[in-house]
Order: sequence, then structure tokens, then C-alpha cells
Amino acid sequence: MARREIAASHASGLLPILVGGTGLYLRTLLDGIAPIPPIDPEIRRRVRARPVEENWSELERANPDAAARLNRADTTRIARALEVMLSTGRPLADWQACREGGIGHEIALRPLVLLPPRDWLYERCDRRFAAMVDSGAVDEVKALLARGIDPALPVMRAIGVREIAAFLNGEIDRSEMIARGSQATRNYAKRQYTWFAHQSPPEWPRFTDPLDSSATPEALALLDASN
Repeated sequence: MARREIAASHASGLLPILVGGTGLYLRTLLDGIAPIPPIDPEIRRRVRARPVEENWSELERANPDAAARLNRADTTRIARALEVMLSTGRPLADWQACREGGIGHEIALRPLVLLPPRDWLYERCDRRFAAMVDSGAVDEVKALLARGIDPALPVMRAIGVREIAAFLNGEIDRSEMIARGSQATRNYAKRQYTWFAHQSPPEWPRFTDPLDSSATPEALALLDASN
């Protein structure tokens, strides 16, 4: 979808600006994605239904290198590595070394990694979650709970859902719900901050000042310097 929108912008003489999202989305767009064939549904069902300890033990037998690289409690990555190995007969790392479809070699990219002061960022995280609650997040979670959705699905693990659900179930009061939701938002921001600080190419410029209007000229100067 991003490739189509970028191509349409270029065709119209417009400048696409890529903002936000996860680092893996950006890396996939630029570098491409591994051409892993569809996973056998029965293998996926079996792997995803088992405890992480069992999956890690089987992965250690089938692909010890992958098991050694992963945290033994990382349910999602262990399951993914194991199902790919069992379904394709090749380690996930082999597939990831054969990326295709990226646009990095086709475009003139002007990257800018935003790394503002942590206290400035976390204060905005707190305001963001409070604004979500005031703008209908509680009703959204109430609607999700009414549908009886599997708690393991990604939508039920989104930031704030667990905390608001606890509030709706009478387990915590509103102030505690906001405190926990704000903390979950800050935790996610910290992980993203760390990823972009260390995983982005070292030649990409970093901007470390608070992101207010007075900082705009300096940030734009870094974009010009990256041309």
C-alpha cells in the first residue's frame, strides 16, 4: 500500500513524507521483505497453541542458532522462527537474507531520526493517553469486550486496552487506569526510541532537541545536509 501511494505521489509531482510507524515497517519498505512461502495452517495452529517453553525446546533441536539468539520468553518470535523452520525446512534467517521488493535503491531518501529529550517525550505520552480516554477510548474498549474477542489477538493487546478493560471490570479506578495506560505508552515509546537510536543506519542524522516550532529550522537543516 505504501509503495502504491509513494508511486502515485511521484507521478503527481508530489513529495512523499514517511512519518511514524514501526522501524520494521520502514526497513521492509526500503530493504524489501523475505519471500517466505505461506506457512502450513496445521503447523501454525499447533505451534501457536503450545506454551512458549515447548516451542523453544523444539526450536533448539531444529535450529539451535535461532534458539540461542532469542529470549526464551519471547512467545511471538519463537513461534515465528519455529513455524517457518517446520513449514519450509529452512531457517528464518536464510529467508531474511533474500529480501525483495524494497524501494531504497529507487528513491532519493532524506531520513531524520527524532530523538527528543526523554522527559519531554514522556510528558507528551502522558497527555496523549489522557486525551485518548477523553476522546472515546473507553467506549471503544467496551465495544471490543462486548464482542468477546480472544484476548490473545493483537487488537486486545494494543496499548491501553488491558488497562481500560481492568477499569471497566471494576478492578481499578479511573486514576489508576490512566496511570497504568500512561506508563504503558511510555514503555512503548522507550522501546521505539531505543530501536531507532541504535538500529537506524549511522549515517542518518539524529535530531535531539525538543520538537517545538523553534526547532523546525534546525531540523530542516539536518534534512538538507542528508541530501
